[in-house]
Amino acid sequence: MNNEFEYIYETFRALLDAFTPTEAIKRLELMGVDQAVIQEIRDRHERQTIRIKEFEEPHSVVLGNRDTWYTGPSPKDKCWPAIVHQLEKADWSPSATDSLDTASTRIVSLLSHPKEKKFSTQGLVVGYVQSGKTTNFTAVMAKAADRGYKLFIVLAGIHNGLRRQTQARLVQQLVEPNPTLWHQLTDLDRDFVPTANAASFFGKSNKAHVLCVIKKNSTVLRKFSKWLASASDYLQDCPALIIDDEADQATVATKTINPKIREILERLPKSAYVGYTASPFANLLIDPSAGDLYPKDFIVNLPKPEGHFGTEVLFGRYALDGEDPEDIDDGYDMIREVPDSDVELVRPLRRVDVDGFTPEITATLRDAIRYFWMVTSARRVRGAGNPHSTMLIHTSVNTAVHNSFRGPLKNLQEETRASLDDSTVLQELRKLWDDETARVSAEDFGEVKVEFDDLLPELPGVLDDCRIVMDNSSSEDRLDYENGPVMAIAVGGNTLSRGLTLEGLSVSYFVRAVSAYDTLLQMGRWFGYRNGYADLPRIWMTAELNEWFRHLATVETEMRRDIDIYMTEDHTPLTFAVRLRTHPALRVTQAAKMKDAVTAASAYGGRRVQTRYFHTDADWLLDNQAAAKQLVAKAVQHATRCDERPEDGRFIFRDVPYDLVIGFLKRYSFHEKSQECDAGLLIRYIEKRVRNAGSLRRWNVAIVGNPLGDAAGAFEFAPGVAVQRIVRARLDTPESGFADIKTLMSRRDAAVDLTGETGQLTEKEIETERQKQLPDTGLLVLYPIDKVSTPPQREKQRRKPLDADEHVIGVGLVFPRPDGEDSTIEWISADLSGVDIEIEEVDLSPIDAEETE
Repeated sequence: MNNEFEYIYETFRALLDAFTPTEAIKRLELMGVDQAVIQEIRDRHERQTIRIKEFEEPHSVVLGNRDTWYTGPSPKDKCWPAIVHQLEKADWSPSATDSLDTASTRIVSLLSHPKEKKFSTQGLVVGYVQSGKTTNFTAVMAKAADRGYKLFIVLAGIHNGLRRQTQARLVQQLVEPNPTLWHQLTDLDRDFVPTANAASFFGKSNKAHVLCVIKKNSTVLRKFSKWLASASDYLQDCPALIIDDEADQATVATKTINPKIREILERLPKSAYVGYTASPFANLLIDPSAGDLYPKDFIVNLPKPEGHFGTEVLFGRYALDGEDPEDIDDGYDMIREVPDSDVELVRPLRRVDVDGFTPEITATLRDAIRYFWMVTSARRVRGAGNPHSTMLIHTSVNTAVHNSFRGPLKNLQEETRASLDDSTVLQELRKLWDDETARVSAEDFGEVKVEFDDLLPELPGVLDDCRIVMDNSSSEDRLDYENGPVMAIAVGGNTLSRGLTLEGLSVSYFVRAVSAYDTLLQMGRWFGYRNGYADLPRIWMTAELNEWFRHLATVETEMRRDIDIYMTEDHTPLTFAVRLRTHPALRVTQAAKMKDAVTAASAYGGRRVQTRYFHTDADWLLDNQAAAKQLVAKAVQHATRCDERPEDGRFIFRDVPYDLVIGFLKRYSFHEKSQECDAGLLIRYIEKRVRNAGSLRRWNVAIVGNPLGDAAGAFEFAPGVAVQRIVRARLDTPESGFADIKTLMSRRDAAVDLTGETGQLTEKEIETERQKQLPDTGLLVLYPIDKVSTPPQREKQRRKPLDADEHVIGVGLVFPRPDGEDSTIEWISADLSGVDIEIEEVDLSPIDAEETE
């Protein structure tokens, strides 16, 4: 009978392609179908119609060809409108609220519909450090609650401070506006404690949403999992949303915490797990076939909020492939260098030196602290913006080292307070203030400069009010921003390096030794919003750390570009993997979190590769000059044609055999930091293209310089082949014998061998034109760089003369995109279902502690 009914029902469904439901029913009656069967068909069709309406709402294409059930807030919603009301009271601009609405709607649209019978969704949301991720996931929770999600579990990091801060925010924004809609399992002072009769929270008679904010702590997670198990019969119809804040911390590759999170998810037949982090490197490297917490369903970028100080804003970054280097900024001039010789004075370099260590108030630390007191005074003069003012000193993870700062800092505070009538001290303070405010213009940020004479009357009160806070796991002192304005110098370590917001952070002194991307990025507590004092923040750090953060800014931008592919192309995290650029001195994440890393493929096709780093000693440079001159001499002999454009400082030798290029790559020395310019990989790639596709057999070798002028500025590659040297100043780095010029090759240079007008073409258009004109021909460009290369005086350019011992030869290579050929080279990657991710390695101690305060 069931088979017969199903057959009739399928007939009815087929009739719906041509008739209305009423007309289709009439057709069944004419066919002699029994009325009882027809009534059952009517009932099923009605149920199915209601289900479709409930599930899907209007279809909307979100994140590239993906249909979604959720298209935005509804007039009947209660939780989301309450958040909007609070944001309006907090003077959020309409555009900022709209941005939050759009971003949170996108994320909810990727969750499963709460009325589905069973589901297990796993996703990842990537924000920026100190950028409002909590506000975003609160908005996501509100919208999910409005549509029927019942249980909300927030895994709020590993420290009590962050758990309390998160609990307070969620109570304020979710619970207090709608107290009858929520039941809390945790509160400000108490992590999860099992209650009797867990089932009572999830029965159909209890309509309230259940909120639980817990630390990622194995003991707490074990108790919570056991408590859920006692209510298992009532969880079948309990759609749950799990928010994992700081999802790369403790969640990935830990022996106790990770299994407990997965166990909790297994107890929930209807679960959506969403990780939030600004440093998702570990999450992106999880093996997706291992049944772990890899974000298999979606990865979403949060938009960069207006007014947010991020890595790139402060440190600048390098140009990515497809960008015009001239469009990339070097960042604001807010970073101050701590000499390497100072480090051992503020941090013991060996563990055995911790006991009895007393830090010295070095000249740079004194400048940083004095500047902080003056910044706070200036902010009091302005009388606007965040009422709190904080300075961070982070030199070590060791709590004994933190505590050792109290005495020297108090002494400096007392000495400064007592010497405010000393003309010598006042002159030192005035010079420091004037120097700093001259380097960063207040007007550029819409502010008015505060003169030293105007801030001076505020300085005594600032010195009197300033607290010295040792905020670490062994201290009772804490930064508490809930009970009035805070003005403090905070010395700390891990308790201040994750999630917790340092309100009104103006000055940071950071020399902590770090070896991994995620750890380093999360320690950047200076990222965030600086309303009312955006011109005043400063960071004191070593030049090496400065360069590392600049590299991280490049990694972040490149990573987010890949993540955006999910929104624009028909890809999921299971079909396309996010690539991570590597660094010779930094690992991407903890070694245990990269245990599934494998060798993967990354194509050079369609890319530009260029030298950026150089040694500056004579022998190395002269060897490279010889390699370049040898290549040009042979190109003169073997090229089919030479385009000479001395008036433009250009020579182009066309159709040079590839073996001459390979010979050059074998002789020319690339700097060891130039990971893209690995001669062995480049040679293997060229040989593979030649062998498999017959392309890259011929190359155009170009020389790019300036128009030939006086003989003193000329560089001769071969008789009759000479151009004027170009200028490439170096970034201000601490290493002797080393130069980082940031960018060598311009967009115009990448089209130097193309015919026609190419000056206005975009990168993509140049690539397309190359495929038309020279689909199988590579381009190698030689640049003679003047050994002095004094930089031009440009705004916010922190450059120094190159000062090499001999003239430098820069090299750029442009590869045509292979046609139908997967020509690849090998890089280090994680195993993401065979899709490539680029990466390297590091060390971090695993987080598996039973109780982490």
